[in-house]
Amino acid sequence: MLPDIDSLALFVRAAELRSLTKAAEASHIGLAAASRRMALLEHRFKTTLFERSPRGVELTPAGASLLPHARALLVEINQMQADMRDHAEGSKGALRILANTSVMTEALPDDLASFAKANPDVRLIVEERWSAEIVQSLISAESDIGIIVEGLRTEGLDTFPYRTDRLAVVLRADHPLASTESLSASGAVSFEEVLDDDLIALESGSSMMRVLAQQAVIVEKTLQLRVQVRSFEAVCRMVQAGLGTGLLPFQAAQALGRAMGLVVRPLAEEWAERRMLICVKQHRPVNSSLAMLLEHLKLASRQGA
Repeated sequence: MLPDIDSLALFVRAAELRSLTKAAEASHIGLAAASRRMALLEHRFKTTLFERSPRGVELTPAGASLLPHARALLVEINQMQADMRDHAEGSKGALRILANTSVMTEALPDDLASFAKANPDVRLIVEERWSAEIVQSLISAESDIGIIVEGLRTEGLDTFPYRTDRLAVVLRADHPLASTESLSASGAVSFEEVLDDDLIALESGSSMMRVLAQQAVIVEKTLQLRVQVRSFEAVCRMVQAGLGTGLLPFQAAQALGRAMGLVVRPLAEEWAERRMLICVKQHRPVNSSLAMLLEHLKLASRQGA
């Protein structure tokens, strides 16, 4: 006999809270009932899931093995309930889309808006995440589709080209590199030209920062990071205040920087152009709404190329 869902949910709460008492309170049941559920769960699996002590509970090796399966099952059941609710309300279901900051500030909003207009019965849930987080969420089946920067390991995912962007520097108008006399014929500046500046950039978890750190090592220099923030707007505000030179994707920086009186110059190096990828989990369940969105984004990519 399979374990019941309520007992699995209680098990996950107890594992996360390291306390069966707190898990029982969170589940709105008594401690005796919670203990009975855990005993039945251990009986069904024929193994001990928790080591109990006055301080709370700790997972046994068997419990640690069960935890990711239980979490994944609860996510699937939650998604099933949401899909069934959407069908009951006349909708074709909901799609959870995760995208990195670059595409969230560039082409993706327009592409999703055109899809939503053509498919009003498909509900779109969109979240901004770092690319590495998106990959993990897709593999864990916690989201339906993701858009990331190329360069991460994507085993277990199907990937398709989406758009490209180019990294750029964001400068105050009084910076020497902001003048037209300092520009090359292409209007770009080299990465090495800004490596002696105090730099303002995103947090270390971003894919952009990994690329910049790698390239600084290649030219035998160190990124002089003065400020690291989470948003593109915050980078531009710091540059505007005179704290240093910003590093951001060109299109997003241009849109934000122009409104703040800043100058944006693309980086000249070939590596500064980055490819964005659409990602979905391999061997995913058949979902007509997801198939339609995937084809819509692939078509938008070809038209925008």
